[in-house]
Amino acid sequence: MTPTARRTSWALVAVGGAAFVLLAWWLVPWDPVPGGPVEPVRAEDYFSAEHVARAEQYSQWARTWSYSSLAVSILVACYLGFSRRGRAWARRAPGPWWVQVVLLVAFVGLARRVVTLPFGIAFEQHRRDYGLSTRSWGGYAADVVRNEVLGIVVASLALLVVIGLARRLPRAWPAVAGLLVAAMVVLGSFVYPVVVEPAFNSFEPLEDGPLRQGIVELAEEEDVEIDDVLVADASRRTSTLNAYVSGFGASRRVVLYDTLVDDLPVDQALSVVAHELAHAKNNDVVVGTTLGAVGAVAGVGALSLCVGLWARRGGPAVGAAGIVPGALALFAVASLLLSPVQNGISRQVETRADVDALAVTGDPDAFIAMQLRLASRSVADLTPPAWTQWWFGSHPPALSRMGAVSTSR
Repeated sequence: MTPTARRTSWALVAVGGAAFVLLAWWLVPWDPVPGGPVEPVRAEDYFSAEHVARAEQYSQWARTWSYSSLAVSILVACYLGFSRRGRAWARRAPGPWWVQVVLLVAFVGLARRVVTLPFGIAFEQHRRDYGLSTRSWGGYAADVVRNEVLGIVVASLALLVVIGLARRLPRAWPAVAGLLVAAMVVLGSFVYPVVVEPAFNSFEPLEDGPLRQGIVELAEEEDVEIDDVLVADASRRTSTLNAYVSGFGASRRVVLYDTLVDDLPVDQALSVVAHELAHAKNNDVVVGTTLGAVGAVAGVGALSLCVGLWARRGGPAVGAAGIVPGALALFAVASLLLSPVQNGISRQVETRADVDALAVTGDPDAFIAMQLRLASRSVADLTPPAWTQWWFGSHPPALSRMGAVSTSR
């Protein structure tokens, strides 16, 4: 790595990291509940002892299979990316550099998938035992393949950009690659609803009726422009109830699971939709995309510094064999270490959406009933261990969300 590229890499890490901190401080709702902090309700006031015990038993094994899979996956990535034998295998990749990139991404991804497949199968069976998964084993296999193909395509595109620029622009490649990868994050967020989601679900417009009319009225009250509300055929995979908003601008869509449309009373379904419309009103997808883009800039800077370190230790400077396995291992480790940051921000955003939904519907009883129904159907752990919630919890626990009703009044 040239001195210019090294200085540029440090600048990317510093600027990207500082931009992330400043934007998070400015855009994330750190005090989302007006009367906060939230005091969770007591589980025994709303749930039976049988439900609490069943949820704890389900969650204990769900965490066992999930965390075991995660640990093994990261260990395999680190072995292939950092060990001498892993680098030796990478050097056997045939073809020109761009073919090697795709082959190595596929090899590492498939290796991680194969060694973690027993955990995935065990978790799927666990979900079946509790009535949460409705898909066939053929459907499960198809979803695994689709997810793996998607991961290989995205990682290959990003690394093709990085390595291609490193080969052609030895001095300026970190800056150019950082900007292009950030642009890819933004583009990916925009096209995800119309390119990726249809590969996993079919979507139909919500039929006319009280629910649709209520959604239109909520959107007008929250000043959110929606072209349509879609219903996903989620029941062929799961019995849980959910809704989400994805994309931004022309690609933004509000999606309801068909299980939610079919199984929730209108007032409770509207409480869910009001939460999702609050995400749209507050541009939460745009905020998340922006934070992801500046984080990507810092990530490219960190990767380029590591590439320079590997080169100084005798490894190939910009070859696919020298970069791809290490980059994938770094991403796996960084994703785990940064999970508390990402999920901490997510919990604040989700809490604000709850507060906004309560304000616009003016129906706390429907909100409480909806949370009870969602927690029951998903067999949610009502009192997850503090460290798991801090590290992996993207949403506040159900008891805290219900406690926000009295706190925000």
